[in-house]
Amino acid sequence: MFPNVPLYPGFVMQRGGNMPAACRKGRVLYVMMTLNIFVCFLMGVLWNLGRDKSSRHVVRIPTKKFWHQPVLSESFWNREQQRLDFIFNPIINSALSSEPVVELPDWLNDTGPPDPCEPDYRVTTQILDYNSLPQRFQDFLLHMRCRTYPMLINQPRVCDGKPFLLLVVKSLTPHFDRRQAIRQSWGRVGVLANRTVATVFLLGNTMPVDHFPDLLGMLGHEAGLHKDILQWDYRDTFFNLTLKEVLFLEWFSQNCPHAQFILKGDDDVFVNTLRIIDFLEGLSETKARDLFLGDVISNAGPHRDRKLKYFIPESVFVGQYPPYAGGGGYLYSGELALRLHNISRQVVLYPIDDVYTGMCLKKLGLVPEKHTGFRTFDIEEKYRDNTCIYRSLMLVHSRTPQEVLKIWPWIVRPELECQ
Repeated sequence: MFPNVPLYPGFVMQRGGNMPAACRKGRVLYVMMTLNIFVCFLMGVLWNLGRDKSSRHVVRIPTKKFWHQPVLSESFWNREQQRLDFIFNPIINSALSSEPVVELPDWLNDTGPPDPCEPDYRVTTQILDYNSLPQRFQDFLLHMRCRTYPMLINQPRVCDGKPFLLLVVKSLTPHFDRRQAIRQSWGRVGVLANRTVATVFLLGNTMPVDHFPDLLGMLGHEAGLHKDILQWDYRDTFFNLTLKEVLFLEWFSQNCPHAQFILKGDDDVFVNTLRIIDFLEGLSETKARDLFLGDVISNAGPHRDRKLKYFIPESVFVGQYPPYAGGGGYLYSGELALRLHNISRQVVLYPIDDVYTGMCLKKLGLVPEKHTGFRTFDIEEKYRDNTCIYRSLMLVHSRTPQEVLKIWPWIVRPELECQ
């Protein structure tokens, strides 16, 4: 059927015969060449893997387009925050912990004194207008890295009953009348509406330099009598309210981690505790977990007017504030308080405490929820003596001790008709 066709010079394959020797030699040669190519490829792969392994002793930040090294801010707070963001970056953190030699940006070495509670004199040269800033601002900047202060008065057993609601009140040593009015009204401890309520007052140390008289003896008597005072040995000033927040979260994590909810406010607010308990009982488990409720302020930024209480210079901070609940008072879950405690280590202290809390919430990927029951900027004057208004609200700022004691019966005595 097939003619004798010469396949290669020098031989002819006959019909029905065996493969000639030359053909068998060519096939063996082809197999050997294929095997050599595979061996070379395998050796190349193994060599590259070995080179990669040896190069892991040095970590270098990629320079490709997908990686952008931070452009250092000229504002001191922003620059300090960039440093924390770099250190707490989970990818970089993993590399730092596993590699023996690490190449880091030079600016990470500018960390200030080894002891964070020593004055940080870098600020005097790194903040160009430092010498012209108000004294309270200079003091804050010198000590803004310190988060550890001795506790002068503690109440480690205040939460033994695992309260449903912990009322946390920011106060000053001389405000005896405010604290007592709260104890006799909305901050009364025990069982309220079948729920356990506990109260603590947060204080720093009042100094003669701030023109406060020595009231430590009276404060010690008050603490022994009511067992609701928490005091730390730091200078109790407006800019240190953020420090008061951080120290409370630390105390809470150690002494009261099982409290289900926290109402945190100033000592000049009125709180409708019954309304708050009723609201909390209606929450789903999912809603309760991430609860953070208050009079939320959005689209705000730092004030640049030096005459204002909230003045922040551009040399210290630039940018917009995240949404935050006014510091007069807000409501949040105990579980979220524990997360705020952990994340606060990753946020540089900021001199405005409610803004700082908003920054921590943003780090957690959360946004505070606005509730019309929180009136940290008060209500219209014509409604301030209306009984029913206070029954519908959760918190109003501000009220004197006398007004607090006047309003509270309107809440707990339902037989009183609206005025």
